[in-house]
Amino acid sequence: MTVTTFILASASPRRLALLAQIGISPESIEPADIDETPAKTELPMPYAERMARQKAEAVAARKPGAVVLAADTVVCCGRRILPKAEDEATARQCLNLLSGRRHRVITAMALAKGQEVRIKSVMTVVRFKRLSKAEIDAYIASREWHGKAGGYAIQGLAAAFIPSINGSYSNVVGLPLTEVKLMLENSSFN
Repeated sequence: MTVTTFILASASPRRLALLAQIGISPESIEPADIDETPAKTELPMPYAERMARQKAEAVAARKPGAVVLAADTVVCCGRRILPKAEDEATARQCLNLLSGRRHRVITAMALAKGQEVRIKSVMTVVRFKRLSKAEIDAYIASREWHGKAGGYAIQGLAAAFIPSINGSYSNVVGLPLTEVKLMLENSSFN
């Protein structure tokens, strides 16, 4: 990719590592630092798209002329957006809810330059096996869940909980690589 300045609007080390996996290296990393509270009746996909757009716009406003990639990943059961697990109680609630069920992981990506913003969303369906209390306790003890949407990381110990996914694996990690690469290649921002 040849652009003057390419910025990743994310503090996520997973997103940076995923981009590196496909040979993309941002010139800088600029987290947007916006309020990420969902609106009372906001559905998962519109929420993810709003967050990605606001992150991209916030960073693009600070960095005129730069191409900014922002993303937001949401884990949801039905219409319910699961939180990032910041404490054991939240992680345990998420794991109990996901146990034995399918859920969706939606990542919205926003590519911005100046006032122009392009949005793309990707959804993956993830199936969890039924989890025993011992499995949940062990996972909680691992602390791997900390800061993760839905209280788990597919790329870690939680892989043992997931018999199948339908869609992009890298989307569940935090950035759907095929779609990101296409978005960057097809951008008129370059």
